[in-house]
Amino acid sequence: MKLILKEDVQHLGEAGQVVTVKPGYARNYLLPQGLAYEASEANLQKIEEEQRQAEERARRDYLEARRRASILEGTTVSFRERAAEGDEDAKLFGSVSAADVTDRLNEEGELDFQLERKQVLLDDPIKNLGSHEVTVRLHEDVDVTVHVSVEREEG
Repeated sequence: MKLILKEDVQHLGEAGQVVTVKPGYARNYLLPQGLAYEASEANLQKIEEEQRQAEERARRDYLEARRRASILEGTTVSFRERAAEGDEDAKLFGSVSAADVTDRLNEEGELDFQLERKQVLLDDPIKNLGSHEVTVRLHEDVDVTVHVSVEREEG
């Protein structure tokens, strides 16, 4: 029996995939659980249209992410923070987090979009003076590097 999966089913297939299963498995498990529906001609056309729309949406999202990456490319944000006395690589009394970088980019950057904190990939907060590179993930295939400069606050 041919079915179209509504959801991913372990050891069977992914959502939108057409699978062939035994009638009892379809009748007793997949159909009652709402995991699949019958692969009629109308349903096959519907799933093809949905896949085409999903591919078009994914392509638009990728192109938009590339456009945003070109805006962010080469961007530098600066922070003035209190730090321990000493050399240029002194420890900060606080730290600069991904949320701080996101806020600064949204405030100061000439962006026509809003970044989210989860897009700024910073494993650990910045705790030293100096220049740091931070990756911003705009799409699963589009990353851009932003320079973060942390200087000693005078006074």
